[in-house]
Amino acid sequence: MTQPKTLEQLLAPTGDPAWVLIEEGFDPLRETSVESRFAISNGFLGVRGVRATTRGTRWVAPARTYVAGLFDTPDTTYATPGLVPAADWLQIRLLVNGEPLVQHPGEVRSHRMTLDLRRGALLSESSGLTRADLNVHLKTLRLVSMSERALGLQLIEMTVEAGVVDVTVEASFEGVGLGLLSDRLDQDLGVWHTAHSGKGLAMATAAALQIDGRDVPATALGPFKLTWSWTTQPGQAVSFQRSVAIARGDVKDVDPGHEARDQLDRGQRIGWRGVLVAHEAAWSSRWQRSDVTVEGDAKAQKALRFALYHLNSAANPGDERVSIGARALTGDDYRGHVFWDTEIFLLPFYTLTWPEAARALLMYRFHTLDAARAKATGMGYRGAFYAWESADTGDEMTPTQAVGPDRKIIKILCGTQEQHISADVAYAVWYYWQATGDEAFLLDAGAEIVLETGRFWASRAQPEADGLCHIRGVIGPDEYHEHIDDNAFTNVMARWTIRRALDVAALLRKHWPDRWASLAQRLKLNEVELKQWQNVADVIATGLDPTTGLFEQFAGYFALEDIDLALYAGRSVPMDVVLGRERTQQSQVVKQADVVALLGLLPEEFAGTSGVANFRYYDQRCSHGSSLSRAMHGLAAARLGQSDVALRYFLETADIDLSDTKVAIDGGVHIAALGGIWMVAVFGFGGLTIRDDGIAIDPHLPASWLRLAFSLQWRRSHLKVRIEQARTLIEATLESGEPMTIFIGGEPYELRPGSPVRRSAEAALN
Repeated sequence: MTQPKTLEQLLAPTGDPAWVLIEEGFDPLRETSVESRFAISNGFLGVRGVRATTRGTRWVAPARTYVAGLFDTPDTTYATPGLVPAADWLQIRLLVNGEPLVQHPGEVRSHRMTLDLRRGALLSESSGLTRADLNVHLKTLRLVSMSERALGLQLIEMTVEAGVVDVTVEASFEGVGLGLLSDRLDQDLGVWHTAHSGKGLAMATAAALQIDGRDVPATALGPFKLTWSWTTQPGQAVSFQRSVAIARGDVKDVDPGHEARDQLDRGQRIGWRGVLVAHEAAWSSRWQRSDVTVEGDAKAQKALRFALYHLNSAANPGDERVSIGARALTGDDYRGHVFWDTEIFLLPFYTLTWPEAARALLMYRFHTLDAARAKATGMGYRGAFYAWESADTGDEMTPTQAVGPDRKIIKILCGTQEQHISADVAYAVWYYWQATGDEAFLLDAGAEIVLETGRFWASRAQPEADGLCHIRGVIGPDEYHEHIDDNAFTNVMARWTIRRALDVAALLRKHWPDRWASLAQRLKLNEVELKQWQNVADVIATGLDPTTGLFEQFAGYFALEDIDLALYAGRSVPMDVVLGRERTQQSQVVKQADVVALLGLLPEEFAGTSGVANFRYYDQRCSHGSSLSRAMHGLAAARLGQSDVALRYFLETADIDLSDTKVAIDGGVHIAALGGIWMVAVFGFGGLTIRDDGIAIDPHLPASWLRLAFSLQWRRSHLKVRIEQARTLIEATLESGEPMTIFIGGEPYELRPGSPVRRSAEAALN
């Protein structure tokens, strides 16, 4: 029988360096970025990675805790709803003669913080904590449970190395009243509500301290504040445990305190060890289903593990009323709002490794469908026009103005003009349906989303005298150009959405005629309208030049000033700052992947060598002014066989959140870029594509990658794919599920449990 681990063993990080991220010492200029990078989350709770020893009276740095879906609007002019931080439940101070042991983090002689990616835990170790003849060694662990998402756990082990003094440990909550109005504040339970949105929040807590294995009674000093006092002895071992349970209430006048207490009671019944064991088991399961391994490139492996850690941390399959914001729950940039990032850069990962999470994220779009309908109606269109920035209600949350780099007020038009969001949502729904075959989702939610977004585009694209339907006055993914006509990405994605809507109608009519009749009646959808949709799809302007194979990014783009970006290499600011907004708008400089994004999402739209031609043209004109851009370029390059270019983009994307030279992550990690890293590895280098009758593999490994292996789920089958550089050997193993088809080099092979398929890609092509 396996012996339970000691506290010291539990506080030790995973030994494999490929599974840990380490931060040594103290650098005040990088602290906020470290907090983002080392954040812990479970899709419901997120806690920034604030150091455990920054706890002096003048140097308190609250560890912000974010609760998914807890939005409110501050009382400021032009305010939009944003995530409201909960109280910091990790506050600990060690007092010697009434004075903090640590006044400033720079006083700590040695400090190491370790993000244990395998276990989903943040650990720290500090030595040289010395004051008034007291010398202590400190180890800590914190986590938010992956198995019971309402629970958080804090463990501290303090070893007294020298000193006989009177000390006090003070455990409290910081920021109890910030941003929330108090309804109830007891010793171990707090209940609050937001000022405007009607949301409720409750936090219940329990804490204990032992010295050399003996429980020490605490003294209560007030709500959420306990102290323990004793006289130290050399060699003394002090352990502290604190649990917290957090509940969100979405209905006004309903007290979430009961749920918080119930959650805490469940955690107390199994004990903190039981909470930790269940948490680690849940993380082990996630890694089994989602891990990607690379041999031959340690930096790429670390980048993938970091990306997968945050991707697995960001989702909560148990809550379909929330989605993932642009910084997940690691920071408050963009106020926690949801963008197209989720559908285009995150849903592929969840769909193929965690379909339960993908389904919940798509159900969020279904629950906000009425808001999308209202937005479309308000602008004179039919169907559903989703919010460019969405919070909990699905209403448009994009600010209408901002202060530009030149300190002038500028209008923000994304909320009304960046309309491709409705195609992006439909794309994610269809992709999920193809990969999972989830009939219940299609019938209950997915079909309605696709039909209503298809209806939007059929009303948005207007016929003109040239016989074509045009979509005028939009913003494409390249946000440097506004008020443009016939953006290729928008129009082609709109056409694709309309055609998928027609496919959905045909699918329901054939297989579920009763459900189709009911849905069509409710949506007032008839054959005349469906015929009109088909006519629009047939004649939408796309900007494709059949002679060159190039898509013109938008009408008139090719006539704009062509600027050589190589002349601006090494710049530290975006190109619209270098050139100014007006010149940028009159140039071919692209902020982020636009036509290249179309190439990444719908490669079938690029016949023959058209993909290569478009990538070559737009790659040299893209300034990559968004964290989303390089990953999409990497995906397109890998699929085109340009693995060296793709690897450069892969590593540059990883550097956004991992490089110590970056300071742009103080507001949270770039979760969509991390999703893009997975896409480049699996879709690009691994060559994975999803078909309606199976999966296909056409790998393009970088020269330095000896092997690539990844796990995925297709329908209800779990499989693992391994690709070797030598002979481009592909091995697919069906670990569970029904037999399925895998295509290698275009040739189909039946994959059965216990019978791996091993083929050389070159042999399959011959």
